[in-house]
Amino acid sequence: MSKIGKQPVIIPSGVTVEVSGHNVKVTGPKGVMERHFPPEINVEVKDGKVQVSAKGSGKYIMSLFGTIRALINNDVKGVTEGWSKKLELVGTGFKAEVAGTTLSLTVGFSHPVEVEAPKGIGFKVEKTIVTVEGIDRELVGQVSANIRGVKPPEPYKGKGIKYVDEVIRRKAGKAAATKAGPVGA
Repeated sequence: MSKIGKQPVIIPSGVTVEVSGHNVKVTGPKGVMERHFPPEINVEVKDGKVQVSAKGSGKYIMSLFGTIRALINNDVKGVTEGWSKKLELVGTGFKAEVAGTTLSLTVGFSHPVEVEAPKGIGFKVEKTIVTVEGIDRELVGQVSANIRGVKPPEPYKGKGIKYVDEVIRRKAGKAAATKAGPVGA
């Protein structure tokens, strides 16, 4: 049985959780999140807590059990605090600008790359740091990954778009390999 699935999700003040059929609706100060869950999972709201339980004990059901609880917990946190990811632009002349809901990236191509923000996502730019914010954790992560995919960091000089806390494994270039001496000497 899932250790995470057994733990109840505590509902903070200002947040309401409604269960109707196989849908969970979480409403809070930052917005509304709706999620569908499979019929093998049972979700109940009691005493200011959300309790998730499994109907059965098969491998498929148990794999969903903890996942559904974690998703509901992410929704509760999203409508109260929100989610954000920070990306850093590393490279000479690399910059980002926000115009409305469009993020324009100048990252060494002959043209600027424009990323349109989906509904519920916002961009903030401070010098070379781009912050992606929203209430849906999955969407924030996907948009951040799409931005990083425009110009992933390369291993030789580390230029590109990386997460702020990401560590880039660096490689020695050809010059460093030749200074070591001939092979077999």
